[in-house]
Amino acid sequence: MPQLSLTERDRRWDGLRKRMLMAGVDVLVVLGNDIYWDMGLANLRYVMGVGAKMGSHALFFLDWEPVLYNAVPHMSRPFNHQLSVQDWVTDIRIGHGVPEIAAELRDRGFARARIGLVAFSSTIQTTPTFLSGEEQALRQALPEADIVDFSHALQHMRLVKSEEEIGLMRRGAEISRKVLDTLVDNARPGVTEAEVYAEMVRTQIANGAEPNIFNLLASGPVEHPTDELWHLLHGVDQPTSPTTRPLAEGDLIVTEWHTKYGGYLVHTEYTVHVGPNVPSQLREIWNVSLECLDASREAFQPGVTLREAWEAIRRPCERAGLDFVELGFHAMGLASPEFPSVIYRPGYGSAALNGSGIGDLVLEEGMTFGNNIDLHDPNWKPDVGCMLSDFMVVRPGGAELLVGTPRQIGIGGA
Repeated sequence: MPQLSLTERDRRWDGLRKRMLMAGVDVLVVLGNDIYWDMGLANLRYVMGVGAKMGSHALFFLDWEPVLYNAVPHMSRPFNHQLSVQDWVTDIRIGHGVPEIAAELRDRGFARARIGLVAFSSTIQTTPTFLSGEEQALRQALPEADIVDFSHALQHMRLVKSEEEIGLMRRGAEISRKVLDTLVDNARPGVTEAEVYAEMVRTQIANGAEPNIFNLLASGPVEHPTDELWHLLHGVDQPTSPTTRPLAEGDLIVTEWHTKYGGYLVHTEYTVHVGPNVPSQLREIWNVSLECLDASREAFQPGVTLREAWEAIRRPCERAGLDFVELGFHAMGLASPEFPSVIYRPGYGSAALNGSGIGDLVLEEGMTFGNNIDLHDPNWKPDVGCMLSDFMVVRPGGAELLVGTPRQIGIGGA
C-alpha cells in the first residue's frame, strides 16, 4: 500500500508541535468522520498517516507518541490491520468514543489543560465537522479544560505539499489518465451511463487507487428540441448519476472525477462526444477551453497573485464572448476543495469560492490545483458546453501538469 516516509511524518509532527506551543495548546483531540466523500478524515490522516471510514479519532501530544482510536472490536481481531500497513503510529486502540478519550486525558494530567479540537472544514464544507454530541460530551467530561478549535492550523500546514505528497498525486494522476482512456473507450452507442461509470471506477481500483466514487457524470444529445433543457454544462451528483440511459450517436458526456491514491485526490475534467461528427460550435468552445488551460499553466508560478492567475485564466473566455459555470481553480490534496479556491466571478456564490479577500495572496511552489474550465456559448445553446482540466503543481516557469489530459475532445463510438 502507498506509504509516506517517517521523514515526512517527523516533518509534520515537528511543525504541528511548534504551532501548538505558539498557541499555548497542550494536547490535540483529532475527531474524524466520513463526511463529504471521506474528506472529514483529511486532518486526521495528515497527522496519523491513516484514517479508516469506520471511524477514527486520535490524541496528539507534545511529549508522547500519539494514540489512534480506530474501528470496532470485531474488526480488530486477531489484531488491528492498520498496524500492518503503516509505521507512523503504534498505539492503536479500539474506539469506544469520547468517554474513553476523556479518561485518557485525565489519566495523563490534562483535566485542566488547553485542549485543541481538530475536525475538518473546506471551501465548500465551511462549517467545521464537529459532531455536537461528541464536542458536548468532551466538555462535560472535562469541565475545567479550556477547549479551543485548532483545525485552522492543519489547513495551513496542508497548503503547500511536500515532494513526497506530490509523488503520491503524480501516481494518482497516472491512474486518472487511465480512467480518462476508459471513459473514451466505453462511450459507445447502446452502452449505458451506468456501465461507463462502473468501468471508470473499476479502472481506478484495479490500478491501486482507493475506492472513491466521486464522478460527476452527465450525458445527453447535443442536438435536441428547443423546448427541452439538458444538463450538459457540468456533470451531476449522485444519485442522479449514473443513470441506465443508453448512450446514442451524437451524445455528449461531460464529467469531473477524483482519483484517490494514498489518500490524495487528483481532479480531472473531460468532454467526450459519441461519434466523430462534433459540431463546429462545440469545437470552438473546446478550443477556447484549451486557451484557458494553457493560461493556467503559465499563471501557476511562485509569486503570481491569485487575482493575476484567475484574470489570466478567464481572459480567453471573455475575449471569445463565452460564459462559464466554473472558471478558475481549486486547491486539492487530502481534500477538495482546499484553500485557496476561486471558481466563480466576484460577488457570485459563496465568498469562499469567488475570490473575496484573497486576490493579493501569492502562489507558492508546491501548491497543487485542479482546473475548473466549464465553458459554454449561450448564443448557441444554453445547456451544452465543455469541461476540461488537468492537475497542476505550482513550479517556477510554469505549472507541472500531472494528468496529461488530451488536447482533443474525446471521440467515443470507436
